[in-house]
Amino acid sequence: MIVLGLDPGTTRIGYGLIARGSPPELLSCGVLKVQTKERDERIFEAVNHLKKIIKKYNPSLVALEKLFFVKNQKTGLQVSEMRGALLYALRGENLTIVEYGPKEVKKNVTGDGNADKRAVAKMVKLTFPKNEIVGPDDVTDAIAVGLTALYDLRYRLK
Repeated sequence: MIVLGLDPGTTRIGYGLIARGSPPELLSCGVLKVQTKERDERIFEAVNHLKKIIKKYNPSLVALEKLFFVKNQKTGLQVSEMRGALLYALRGENLTIVEYGPKEVKKNVTGDGNADKRAVAKMVKLTFPKNEIVGPDDVTDAIAVGLTALYDLRYRLK
């Protein structure tokens, strides 16, 4: 089973592909970079990048981080639009989707729901010591969302 973790944003969407196992294996990670400035084109470009990853790795489950809190209302609306477009594209691929809030992800990955981004990144890197994980926080956040789905699945199967 392969889980695709996503951390949606307006111009950067972090992703992490994790194969279930003991220990789990990080297959790929990075950022779906969106170069276009216009909103509609940006959404179209992001969805196309996402579809390429889905086609290449064929994940069974997609874990998406929920929008929790935004300081800037305009940014919050733009992220919500992007999330909606990604969800629509994922549903079109007949993928199972699970969503987790930031505190739930932090709790599952670090043991502390109030952990900061550095703690999440550190635990992600400790979980996958053989992988070079580079890029912005969006990458480690996406991997953390994917790990949360795997941990949740493991718990439900017991």
